[in-house]
Amino acid sequence: MKPKMKIKMGIDLSMTVLLLLLMAYQITEQELHEWFGTGMLVLFLLHNILNIRWYGALFKGKYTLLRVMQVIINISVLASMLCLGFSGIVMSRHVFAKLSIHGPMATARTMHLAASYWGFVLMSIHLGFHWSMILGMFGRLWGGKKMPAVSVWLMRFIVVFIAGYGVYCFHKGNIVPYMFLKQEFVFFDFEQSAVSVFTEYIAMMGFWVFISFYAMKRIRKITVSNNVTLILNKKQEP
Repeated sequence: MKPKMKIKMGIDLSMTVLLLLLMAYQITEQELHEWFGTGMLVLFLLHNILNIRWYGALFKGKYTLLRVMQVIINISVLASMLCLGFSGIVMSRHVFAKLSIHGPMATARTMHLAASYWGFVLMSIHLGFHWSMILGMFGRLWGGKKMPAVSVWLMRFIVVFIAGYGVYCFHKGNIVPYMFLKQEFVFFDFEQSAVSVFTEYIAMMGFWVFISFYAMKRIRKITVSNNVTLILNKKQEP
């Protein structure tokens, strides 16, 4: 694996861990939350710098349904991170407090609330779009050997269970009203254990990874099938 790819993967892994830590506000509380958020913003900027060619290619090539979806998700992630960065700096009581950066506090709070949950969902979907690459990496670590059928079915059961539990946690956590600002104050359970909090957020992330990964696979199959049909039709033309 090339050094640049290793750096990219290290940044992506660190961002995934930080995303979970940021969502667990009742565990980390204010000051750590700000430091984690600052780290997330720095890593996100580095991620975009290392993938700057993607922006240069936006107006090149053909747009398939899958590419359209990827562009929408990526731009939405960028928008949510910019909103989080701005609102986080405005509300900062520790990391950026001495910079005396002022702004509309009420707007910053509502922006931060909505962008936090949208960002969590969108970044999880983004991760799902790249899950094939992650599975490929684990396949190489496995030595390219075929897994036993029992192991395959066990893994599938675990994945479905995690996704199902993620749906339950998403509903129990009342996430949708936060995303659409129908509920403008988050009610944290400060007595909930760290294990329980992280388990729930990992499950919710797993649900969105599951949805986006299999949606992407389905779209790719449809695209390939349509391309094959077009090629066959052209060959049959007189």
